[in-house]
Amino acid sequence: MSFHTTLKIAKQFKIITRCYSAEQFPKITTHYTIHPREKDPRWKDVNMERFADETDILIIGGGPAGLSAAIRAKQLAEKDGKELRVCVVEKASEIGGHILSGAVLQPTALNELFPDWKEKGAPLNTPVKEDKFGFLSKTGRIPIPVLPGTPMYNHGNYIVRLGHVVRWLGEQAEAMGVEIYPGYAASEILYHPDGSVKGIATNDVGIAKDGSPKDNFERGMELHAKCTIFAEGCHGHLSKQIIQNFNLRKNAEPQTYGIGLKELWEIDPKLHSPGRVEHTIGWPLDKNTYGGSFLYHLNESTPTIAVGFVVGLDYTNPYLSPFKEFQRFKHHPSVKHYFENGNRISYGARAIVEGGFQSLPKLTFPGGCLVGCSAGFLNVPKIKGSHNAMKSGMLAAESVYETINNENQETASVEPKIYEDKIKSSWIWKELKAVRNIRPSFHNPLGLYGGVAYSGFSIVIGGREPWTFKHGDPDYKRLKPAKESTPIEYPKPDGKISFDLLTSVALTGTNHEGDQPPHLTLKDDTVPVKTNLAVYDGPEGRFCPAGVYEFVPLESGEGQRLQINAQNCIHCKTCDIKDPTQNINWVVPEGGGGPAYNGM
Repeated sequence: MSFHTTLKIAKQFKIITRCYSAEQFPKITTHYTIHPREKDPRWKDVNMERFADETDILIIGGGPAGLSAAIRAKQLAEKDGKELRVCVVEKASEIGGHILSGAVLQPTALNELFPDWKEKGAPLNTPVKEDKFGFLSKTGRIPIPVLPGTPMYNHGNYIVRLGHVVRWLGEQAEAMGVEIYPGYAASEILYHPDGSVKGIATNDVGIAKDGSPKDNFERGMELHAKCTIFAEGCHGHLSKQIIQNFNLRKNAEPQTYGIGLKELWEIDPKLHSPGRVEHTIGWPLDKNTYGGSFLYHLNESTPTIAVGFVVGLDYTNPYLSPFKEFQRFKHHPSVKHYFENGNRISYGARAIVEGGFQSLPKLTFPGGCLVGCSAGFLNVPKIKGSHNAMKSGMLAAESVYETINNENQETASVEPKIYEDKIKSSWIWKELKAVRNIRPSFHNPLGLYGGVAYSGFSIVIGGREPWTFKHGDPDYKRLKPAKESTPIEYPKPDGKISFDLLTSVALTGTNHEGDQPPHLTLKDDTVPVKTNLAVYDGPEGRFCPAGVYEFVPLESGEGQRLQINAQNCIHCKTCDIKDPTQNINWVVPEGGGGPAYNGM
């Protein structure tokens, strides 16, 4: 090899090492799911035994589905005069603390669960009185009629603060003897030797940020059950493992998602109309990006509205920021007046399931079942899932109760196989099947316009078309490289109507123990810079609604590195869903961490 060739190779190597230096790739991920403790000498002499307890029915997640399941199981046991232990574990520090939804609640399932819910004081205080729907251009609004029988018709429903409804459900459950454990995050699935689900283990506490045990380290506890119901909500971190481990999507389309962002505002009483429901599609999104807004007038002691924006996570432009689209929307002439003299009091965000009928996985497996948004029962054109979540929880409880009282048991923990039949015989199945083609119809050359046209046709014929559209690629595969995309220029927030991200996150009440391993784990710490930044220009810095992911300049001035601000995480799961390399794996932080929503 000649001297000149050697010099050329040396220069190239120098460039490579300069571009990808150790400074760019500090060790970000220290969590034991990536770096096993068995290989870490710091854990050699630590006692890893866990206390174990047993229950009849174990429910993971204290949301509408989980609590409805718990209540229904207790109702059945009480009716038969039987003893039944039902336990609910919830990662939020209090029931309802992580709940976020629009929300307009269809009371169908609640009527079945508690026919006397009004007498019991359920916080459904705002019956819907008026529906408004419109298509927005940049400066105008075209009204779209909302006719009885269409998905957007909400008369008979209630505008609620869903977190308050869930808190009330928790109170009813506890009064019936359900054991609820808030602040305990289910972190690990336990299995019997025959492969059936045995239960869960709660998270360990007292682990330092570098992954080492602290002096106050405490092992989590195990909860074993005859049957475990997974009610974690959208893209639950244990539910996704269950789906993969038991291949529950074998005969289903990939799940698709959206991100919903929401604020609560106190507004001028003159502009307030309790019971009004407003929705829009169109601006500020382009015709190829699915999404729209909601604005609900609540009946509160102060004139309050809930305003929000949903963006389908199948969007293709890596420069799109759902948070900034939401902030931009509030400046539209048709809604701006609400905020000009108002006061923003809350902010939050959450991923939502949008796959519907085609994306429903197999619902049962040896040892348990999936309910609510863990399965994907949201009705997308209605923008409602709580009624279906509650009903699925009730049907699961009935199925589990019948199964554990049946002496024929095939595995160490029971599989409530009759649950799927109950779902298929229920109004959930009929409802989702009727609207199965509306969401995937937006994947057409005309985008929004073609989707709206098809949706109108499908609604007119009652969803009886003999075909079923497929969703195609999962959301993370739809992002285009930055070089094929156009950057989006967003206006600066004015601090009155629109706001910056960190100011918004401060309203969520989010708190995590600072000295713990980041729960936003990376399978490979180098991928965000080598691929996500190099190819997609760092989309995680834009799709995250809480400023968790940040690309910061290197001290050398050449290149950037990823910084994860795990303390900001509001548990929305968007990163786990939209990361184009699927390198991010969201796991639970220490129990009790995360947002502290008050009725979001």
